[in-house]
Parts: sequence; C-alpha cells; structure tokens
Amino acid sequence: MKYYSDTKNKLRFISVPFLLFLILLSGCSSVQVGRDFDVQLFSSMVKAGETNKTQVHGWLGAPSSTGVSLDKDGELSEEWLYFHGGGTLPKMQDTKIKILQIRFSKKGVIKSYNWSNSK
Repeated sequence: MKYYSDTKNKLRFISVPFLLFLILLSGCSSVQVGRDFDVQLFSSMVKAGETNKTQVHGWLGAPSSTGVSLDKDGELSEEWLYFHGGGTLPKMQDTKIKILQIRFSKKGVIKSYNWSNSK
C-alpha cells in the first residue's frame, strides 16, 4: 500500500503544476477558425458573368461550406462560403472575422458575391 500512496502523491505533485500551466497557457492562447483568404485579390480578379468555379477554387481553394440560395425569380443558385476568424482567449475581444459568399449561375459562373470584414 505504501507504494501506491507514494505514486499517488508523486502524480498529484506533478499534475497540479501541469494543470496550472495549462490554465495560464489557455488564458493567452489564440484561436482561429476557417482558412485565411485574400478578399482584395479575389475582388481584383473576379468578373461577374465570366469567372467560373474552377478559377475561384484555384485562387481560394475549397470553400468552407456550400449550399443553395433561392432568387426572387425562383431560380436556384449554388453558393460557396469562405470564412476566417480568430481572436485571443478567453474574452475574444480582439476577434476578427472575414466572410465571402459567392453565388454561381447554373452555368457555373459567378452571378454575384458579397463579403464582410470586421476590423
């Protein structure tokens, strides 16, 4: 029993400082979601009605998510969404988020896009 007790005390001695270290580390660690992308580059290269999915994929990579949107006239459009966000834990007061939403026609060319960027 003494061996078990000694081992338990050693583990407690080691684990308490380790847990404190993890708590302190998490207090100043940064969090990022999505993959960063260059909206200015995209805006300078894109041409509505001409730029296609293959070109967009080449510039920005695979979208973070895909979906479908319904236009006022009842037409469905494929939609790609790119996003990137990040900040510092725990309060995330310095959070910055970028979102790019691209809508494609049935022919696979850009119909419209919009983006937002927090500063």
